[in-house]
Amino acid sequence: MKKKILGIFVVSLAVGLAACDDTSSSANADVNLVEESSSSDIGEISSSSDEESSSEDTSSSSVSGSSDSANSSSSAGETSSSSATSSASEESSSSENLSSSAEESSSSESEIFSSSSEESSSSEESSSSEESSSSEESSSSSEESSSSSEIAYGKLTDARDGKVYKTVKIGNQVWMAENLNYADSTKTESLLGNSWCYDNDEANCEKYGRLYTWAAAIDSVKLSNEEKLTCGYDATCNLPETVQGICPEGWHLPSYEEWEILFTAAGGSSTAGKVLRSTSGWYRNGNGTDALGFSALPAGYRYYNGLFDYDGYYAYFWSSTESSSSRAYDMYLYYGYESACLSYYGKNYAFSVRCLKNSN
Repeated sequence: MKKKILGIFVVSLAVGLAACDDTSSSANADVNLVEESSSSDIGEISSSSDEESSSEDTSSSSVSGSSDSANSSSSAGETSSSSATSSASEESSSSENLSSSAEESSSSESEIFSSSSEESSSSEESSSSEESSSSEESSSSSEESSSSSEIAYGKLTDARDGKVYKTVKIGNQVWMAENLNYADSTKTESLLGNSWCYDNDEANCEKYGRLYTWAAAIDSVKLSNEEKLTCGYDATCNLPETVQGICPEGWHLPSYEEWEILFTAAGGSSTAGKVLRSTSGWYRNGNGTDALGFSALPAGYRYYNGLFDYDGYYAYFWSSTESSSSRAYDMYLYYGYESACLSYYGKNYAFSVRCLKNSN
């Protein structure tokens, strides 16, 4: 099912105002509010194309070709050098043989001694080379180990279902370093019919976590019962400053402003995408550095009409901040750009959820 709907929907996809510093805002236009094409109050924003992504692919191919040429040239140089060395060695050997013929009896012992000496020297050089190589490998391994140990992960156990998540401190914030995968609709009624595994495959929930509508993410039923608020699609509500939503106790759904704080800690929105993306799993090697340990995975999303798309290409995360009665803000990352963006989407789309630890 993946990608087959692209030709049908891409013309009608649209995106809200993206808070991006660079051309990554166009990535947001690739995939947008399909439901607004059939809804009277949503559908005024049209999509844009992925020309930049294509351009980057072409650029990548050119660089690759240039690199191959350089490697070929280097190989030719090495072959030439090897031939010269071989030739010099043969001439030296020839001279020694002539000298040996002229001094038959006395040179015999000398040749044996010389041969023994050369073998000893060769053995020492080989041993030295191996030790040097071993030392370099050991040093490289040590550096990699040191680099990975710079990120100190914590642990969060969700008391509701016993699931364990990695956590990481970035700046002054403590984030879940994995997507939420909570699904108990008996305990949390907001989840009933409002959360899914990508392609309805349980294996994808283990890989990416679950996808939630905005109403599920903010736990609209709980807000209605406890706060007497009517929230969700086609409804605007005055949400509290901190919204726990479906996050575990002591954690909450991040607001628009809290996502911006994360961008700042990651070096600014123009480069945060590369920093926050995981080091594997992204289309066409569009992996990130994951320098801060956030490990964003390209989970894709679910359309309002039940179709799934863009796993491997995009990561979308809900915020607790509304844009209108039918839309809410989200943070998204795209494989083709280094930036991270804030935009708005239909509340009846299903995105990933990352929880943020309460500061008090």
